[in-house]
Amino acid sequence: MTTASLRERSASFGLSPEEFERVVAALGREPNALEAAMFGALWSEHCGYKNSRPLLKRLPTQGPQVVQGPGENAGVVDLGEGWALAFKIESHNHPSALEPVQGAATGVGGILRDIFAMGARPIALLDSLRFGPPTDDRSRHLLAGVVQGVGSYGNAVGVPTVGGEIGFHPCYRDNPLVNVMALGLLRSEDL
Repeated sequence: MTTASLRERSASFGLSPEEFERVVAALGREPNALEAAMFGALWSEHCGYKNSRPLLKRLPTQGPQVVQGPGENAGVVDLGEGWALAFKIESHNHPSALEPVQGAATGVGGILRDIFAMGARPIALLDSLRFGPPTDDRSRHLLAGVVQGVGSYGNAVGVPTVGGEIGFHPCYRDNPLVNVMALGLLRSEDL
């Protein structure tokens, strides 16, 4: 594959033309196809939050109740009287589009892991889901699988899904939005 064709196909690697140029600058040379694909994956929304990062930066991350702000694992806020709340949100959109049950389940597993890593006991799951039109066979398949994946993983470890919401729009036909959140309680000294 020629460099020109890689540059022309940068979107197929998940890279904008500007990002492709950043790769060239970072490497000091033109990337090969494997390198372009790796940068595309690492800079994706799933791994690098490339679209939501600017929006997330607008949210407050410091304050008297913030014990653990953004970073690895889960955020933690002080509830008072020696208690804290750990919380984590994750999107598992593309994995759920490829394999809806396992894609959604591993999203739940990841956020529960991050709650446990903070020393908290998970107490609740929530989800926000978007799919294509419910009249579409693929959308119904994705919906059934994602709901099964979210519910079965949480139920298997004894964490109930206590809330959620769902929406349908044609733009989600091929790639649903699968956002899950976990909450966990801990004694502040156990963080």
